[in-house]
This record gives sequence, C-alpha cells and structure tokens, in this order.
Amino acid sequence: MEKPGRYVERARDLEVYAVSLEVHRVTPAFPKIEQYALADQLRRSSKAICANLAEGFAKQSHSKAEFARFVSMAVGSCSEVETWICYAFDLQYITQSQLDAWRQSYAQIHGMLVSLREKLT
Repeated sequence: MEKPGRYVERARDLEVYAVSLEVHRVTPAFPKIEQYALADQLRRSSKAICANLAEGFAKQSHSKAEFARFVSMAVGSCSEVETWICYAFDLQYITQSQLDAWRQSYAQIHGMLVSLREKLT
C-alpha cells in the first residue's frame, strides 16, 4: 500500500494491487457459467491496471509520453472493472458491502490515475 512520503518501488506496493488480489480471491466463487466470462473479465481488467502501471513505470526513463499512454490504459481498465463490479452485484454474485467497498476503492484508484496522467501530459 502507498504510504505518504514513501517511494513506490514496484506494482505490488500499490493499493490497486491489493484490491486486485481481493477481486481475484472472490471471483472463483462465481457460478461455473461465469468463470470464463464475467469472473475472467473482472480478474483480467483488475490485473491490467497493475500490469499497465508496471510497464509504463519501467518505460518512463525513456519516454514520459509512453508512461502517460500506459497510465491512460490503466484508467480505461479501471473503468472496465467498475462496470464488471456492477454486473456482479446485479447478478447477485457479490454483496452490497462488497460492491460498496470495491466501488469506493476503484473510484479512489481512478482519481489517482487521472491525476497522475494529468501531471504527465
């Protein structure tokens, strides 16, 4: 998790990594019919945020614009996660409290990503 004044050294130090792990742990309980559909999409998009940040961070020394591009892709993946979370709730695969917690986490992550992208452009 990010701590004020602490330099983030790798993707797993980010809050989004912890939230993504939680999503990954919960989705195997989705119905079998959803394991290669909704559950898979939710896992992929939540992990894509971390992966895009890691790849962009690694390329930032060569190109600030390239880093900004990967941050933009992470923003898109975050929006995708938010959509899949709503589907999971509407289909009664997650509870109201889980929906609220994930929506709050991903809204905060989305805001941080947008701020980062704005500082890079």
